[in-house]
Amino acid sequence: MEITFLGTGVAIPQKGRVQSGVLVEFEEKPLLIDCGSGVLNRILETGVRHTEIDTVLLSHLHLDHVADLLCLVKANWLMGKTDMRVYGPEGTEDWLFDLLGLYEYILEEVDVKVIECSPGKEFVPEGFDCEISCAAAVHSVPTLAYRLMSGEGEIVYSGDTEPCRDVLDLAVEADLLIHECSFPAGMKVTNHTTPSTLSDMLDEYRDEIGSLCLTHFYPEMRGHEREAIYRLKGNFDGEIILAEDLMNLEL
Repeated sequence: MEITFLGTGVAIPQKGRVQSGVLVEFEEKPLLIDCGSGVLNRILETGVRHTEIDTVLLSHLHLDHVADLLCLVKANWLMGKTDMRVYGPEGTEDWLFDLLGLYEYILEEVDVKVIECSPGKEFVPEGFDCEISCAAAVHSVPTLAYRLMSGEGEIVYSGDTEPCRDVLDLAVEADLLIHECSFPAGMKVTNHTTPSTLSDMLDEYRDEIGSLCLTHFYPEMRGHEREAIYRLKGNFDGEIILAEDLMNLEL
C-alpha cells in the first residue's frame, strides 16, 4: 500500500500546500480520499493517471475537501473515462447531483454512483481487495473517518475533527493514523484538532496505533510543527510524521 499526500492544507491558500487529498495505491488500482482544490494537478505530479481513479471517499462536504471532484469527473470524461463511485456521508448524493445538474452535457454522459455511508458501515469498494469501515468524527457537518484494511496494511484517515474516541477506537491496531492537526497547541478551537487536545486523548492509545501522521495545517501552524511533535511524543510511542504535499509513505 502506497500513500501519497496530495494536499495537506486548508481553504486558506498557502505556499506548498493545496487543499485536502490523499492517494492510496493498492495493487489493483489507486483510491482517492478527499479531493480539495489543487488535488487534480497534484495527481498529475505523482505520475498516476487521473483516469485510473474511479473510486473516491469523501470525509465531508466542505469545499476544501471536495472542490476538485467535479474537475476530476470532467477530466476523466474528456479522456473517455466515464464511471465513478463516490462514497461519502449523508447528503453527498444531493450535493453531487445538484452540482452535476449545472452541467447537463457532463451529467448525461457520465456514470457516477454515490454511496452514502453512516458510522459503523463496512463495505468493500468495487474492484478492490480492501475492506473499509467508518466512524463518526466531530465536526461542524456530518463527517466520517475511514479505516482501510487490506493484506497490504491498515490505515485510518480522520477527516476534519476534534479528537474523539470514535476515531481513535477506529485506529486501534492500524499501521497508520492520518489525523488532522489544524492549529498550534494552546489555541482554543472547536471542530478541529490541536497538538494539546490530541495529546490529552492519545495517551490512552499510546501503544495501540502504529504511526501517526499529522495533516490539514492552517497557516497558524507554520513554525509550530516541531513543537507539535514534541508535545505528542510524551503521550505516543509510535513514529510521528508531519505530512507535506507529495510526501510518500509505504506500508
